Amino acid sequence: MEEERYDAEQIQVLEGLDPVRKRPGMYIGSTSIDGLHHLVYEIVDNAIDEALAGYCTEITVEILPGDIIRVSDNGRGIPTGIHPTEGISAATVVYTVLHAGGKFGGGGYKVSGGLHGVGASVVNALSEWLEINVKDGKHEHFQHFDRGEYKEPLKIIGDTDKTGTTVTFKADDQIFETTHYDYEVLLKRMREQAFLNAGIRITISDTRDAAEPQSETLHYEGGIRQFVEHIHRVKGYESLGDVIYVSGKDGDSFAEIAMQYNDSYNEVILSFANNIHTKDGGSHENGFKNALTKVVNDYGKRFGILKDNEKLSGDDVREGLTAIVSVKLTECEFEGQTKGRLGNPQVRPFVEKLMQEKLMSYFEMNPAVARAILDKCLAARRAREAAKNARETARRKTAMGSASLPGKLADCSEHGVEGTEIYIVEGDSAGGSAKGGRDRKYQAILPLWGKMLNVEKARIDLVYGNEKLMPVVTALGTGIGEDFDISKLRYEKVIIMADADVDGCHIRTLLLTFFFRYMKPLIENGNVYIAQPPLFKVERDTKTKKYQQIRYAFSDEERDRYIDELKEEDGKSFKLLVQRYKGLGEMDSEQLWETTMNPETRTILRVKMEDAVKADEVITILMGDKVMPRKEYIEKYARTVSNLDI
Repeated sequence: MEEERYDAEQIQVLEGLDPVRKRPGMYIGSTSIDGLHHLVYEIVDNAIDEALAGYCTEITVEILPGDIIRVSDNGRGIPTGIHPTEGISAATVVYTVLHAGGKFGGGGYKVSGGLHGVGASVVNALSEWLEINVKDGKHEHFQHFDRGEYKEPLKIIGDTDKTGTTVTFKADDQIFETTHYDYEVLLKRMREQAFLNAGIRITISDTRDAAEPQSETLHYEGGIRQFVEHIHRVKGYESLGDVIYVSGKDGDSFAEIAMQYNDSYNEVILSFANNIHTKDGGSHENGFKNALTKVVNDYGKRFGILKDNEKLSGDDVREGLTAIVSVKLTECEFEGQTKGRLGNPQVRPFVEKLMQEKLMSYFEMNPAVARAILDKCLAARRAREAAKNARETARRKTAMGSASLPGKLADCSEHGVEGTEIYIVEGDSAGGSAKGGRDRKYQAILPLWGKMLNVEKARIDLVYGNEKLMPVVTALGTGIGEDFDISKLRYEKVIIMADADVDGCHIRTLLLTFFFRYMKPLIENGNVYIAQPPLFKVERDTKTKKYQQIRYAFSDEERDRYIDELKEEDGKSFKLLVQRYKGLGEMDSEQLWETTMNPETRTILRVKMEDAVKADEVITILMGDKVMPRKEYIEKYARTVSNLDI
């Protein structure tokens, strides 16, 4: 390939670095654990840019003791020459000046996930210290920074015939809420990057625990084809036919799509632009969806599988589909600061035309696969029609007034939404205690009884009319599926309150699965919470009012601490009564209010969905009907659970 210029003159400067430490959230999203991981992504993305340019084949990511990160690549090495306008090494410019990088002005990179070099300076500014080692094929260069500042310029420390860049840094605990990395989160991101860049080899390791070091090498010659296969393997899906792969170019733009149907009812479409996950879709994803719907319908009509007046909807043709849509462009136009949606208008017709031509050709050459896909789409349409009929029945009942609020619902007296909350409580006994202990003005109680429908194994037509689920739907008021309207939500908080045991965990998981599948905006909008009832009551066995003390513990460690605190006072030793709560029903109304429902003293956990794919993966594994993936998941993570009864 013709080698592009990549030297000091290609590094261009836009503005200074000062604002980063003052407003880190503007540059990395947040100072939470998500922002912490973003530091690693920024440095790895720079190495990926070298791979996209054709100069890097291996990347190593290490989590070292002390939560120090080291990222190495075998690319060309950051330019080390003197910058023409800054008068210092170009490598120093990249790491000390915001918006300095090889993406500006062209020539450095044809394709890049972001502004190459921007991430480097941000990471430097938000690190307690950072060091760079650059090998340019002749010399090894080194520079040390403290919170973005340096005392000594880039200097030569040895000779070498190798090329590449190594960045080592420690995140600044003055900036971040935590500086402890999650290996699994980083592993998932690195695996994703290895799939999206076929042939690149990414090795990630974690040596913080010397007794149990972790390491994995990620190398996929099949690229996104193997990405689809990986998703199906993890979820335990049975695949329908082989992975269908489509790719093509339009000038400097490149698109590739891998898709495969499976035996589930779920749709998984992951789209990427220059290796950045566009979680909100965009022009490339729209082009793919439009083309898929058109090709399936055209093929069905051409070969008499569909009648002239029959038409499959987009939902019909995407049921049970897993697809990866990846485009690589010279300039990406992302909508929003989070780059969640691709805006380039020319990408939609490019992807649409590519899909229409190549997918139709594939169907014509593989009629058995095409027929199996059409049959699955037709089955999806029949189920959707059944769901529509059930939905219409539910609407008619509402219109006639027969679908009033559930009889077991103890509603709150406040009519506005602000400040109100509904507790969905497991069991009539606990429901009775909750009703007696609540603040009637703002708190509503809906008891549930018996096992709920596992919606992971059921189509939407079986959800309508289900005696366990519909009371929840009616109480919340939003509808479900395509009828969902969050503006009709009757409560500000939806709080799941179940026993702290295996059955309670099952109830919580079933409810969360239901919300995830059919009322996802509730989770995305932050309306869903998990109540945290105590596990133990520790009480002094004394009739002397002065020494009467009760503590509620939410863990074994907290229980032991309270035992130590309460066993002695003023030189007196007390006998302690320690009660293990097996269920919410064991607490009276006053105890339930004090420990679990009083906004002043309770602890509730908001359910987040920052990574819908991960949530979908776990729910599918644990609630699906495939035994082996669930067994493997439990075996993998059981050691991280200190008490399996909780």
